[in-house]
Parts: sequence; C-alpha cells; structure tokens
Amino acid sequence: MTTDKPAGTGGGPAPFRGDLGRRAALRRQQLGLTREEVAARAAASPGYLQYIEEHPAQPDIGFLLRLAGALDTTVADLVGGTADLPAGLGVATVRPEVLVLGPGECRELLGSHGVGRVAVTVDGVPAVFPVNYTVDHDVIAYRTHAGSGPAAAAGHEAALEVDHLDEAFSQGWSVLAVGPAEIVTAFDRTRRLEENAYSAPWVGGGRYQWIAVRPTRLSGRRIRVAGAPGSPAGGAGR
Repeated sequence: MTTDKPAGTGGGPAPFRGDLGRRAALRRQQLGLTREEVAARAAASPGYLQYIEEHPAQPDIGFLLRLAGALDTTVADLVGGTADLPAGLGVATVRPEVLVLGPGECRELLGSHGVGRVAVTVDGVPAVFPVNYTVDHDVIAYRTHAGSGPAAAAGHEAALEVDHLDEAFSQGWSVLAVGPAEIVTAFDRTRRLEENAYSAPWVGGGRYQWIAVRPTRLSGRRIRVAGAPGSPAGGAGR
C-alpha cells in the first residue's frame, strides 16, 4: 500500500525547500493553478501539497505520477532528470516575462557562477570558447594556455557571456560583459587570482596564463513566468 507521507522526513519540518518542491510550485504558478486545484487533480490534500512545495521530501512514485499529470509535465522534469539534456529543448511558457537587469544585478550574477563563454577573433574568424572564470573587483579573469584560442582575446575587445537555464520551467537569465582584455603579468595580481579562483580549469592543468577582461558594458536579462513571487514589473529584451 502506498502513502502520501514523505519518506525520510521524520514528520518534522525541514529547514529548507527541496528542488522537487521548487519545481512543483513554479510549474503550478506557470499554469495559474491554486494548490487546491492541483491537489484535487493529484488526489492529495492541499496540506500535503504545501508540504511538498515547502520542504525537502521523497514521495513515492505513485504520488509523483499523479502530481506530474496534475501539472501537465513529467516526473523527469519534476525531479530534475532532464537537467543534462542540451539547452533549448524546453517549451516556452505561455506567460513569459522578460526583465532587463541592471549593472548591479549583472555583477551579482557574474559572481555567482564560474563557467562562461568568451568570444574572440582567431585568425580573422570569430570563435567562442568555454572558460572557467573568476571575478576580481572590476575585472573578469580566466586561465588558459599561451597561444590558445581564449588567449587571443588579449589586446582586443572581448565578450564574455554567462547564463543559467531551467528547462523544466522555461526560465533563466543571461549576462553579457564586453570590454578590453589583457594578459595579467603582475605577480601580486596573478597570486590574488590564483587564491580567489572559483574553480580550477575543468580541462586540467597547464593553464597558467591569466587573461583579464575589464567590462565597459554590462547587460543582461531574465526570463521568468509572469507574476512569479519576487518578480519585478516590466522589462524588455537586450
């Protein structure tokens, strides 16, 4: 016999909301449904659905199937099982809200991630390379091989783009930083970058040349479900 009691919760309130609850709540808001309406569709109590949305929980597969059906989605999307699919396969929300991000918001988002893409020109041909980057005061820096594609940015204007997508709920953000790039040669700056690096290069060692981009232009946008909690009003595309 199955039960709608979350497994492994011990019956007490948990200190934070889990990814399942976040995805379920956002999908419900995306569809414009109340908890009562979703609970009725999923043959569950509104109180239990509230618990799922607000606490980490591991409900049984029977409830997950009912909840996915009630939210017109799949169990894989609810539990994050599609996270490794190529970006861009998701379906656009019926109520998208596009918000322009200010410079302060762009800097905050840049500081929260460590992987981006740098656009440079190599032998007259435009190219884009993924890089592990770190933010140091007013510059964005990444390590690479001397003479490599990403190193070609030095001495030129370069663009570095960072984004985050949630395919399950058709929302995300992107930030674009544009400015002159240079090779970092000062020992104290190099040491500070090494000490504060967000991550070592994913592709391995041997990348000791730091390239610093000093943004003169920062722009960004966020796409989310219209009316979602904490959503600012208005906005337009970059």
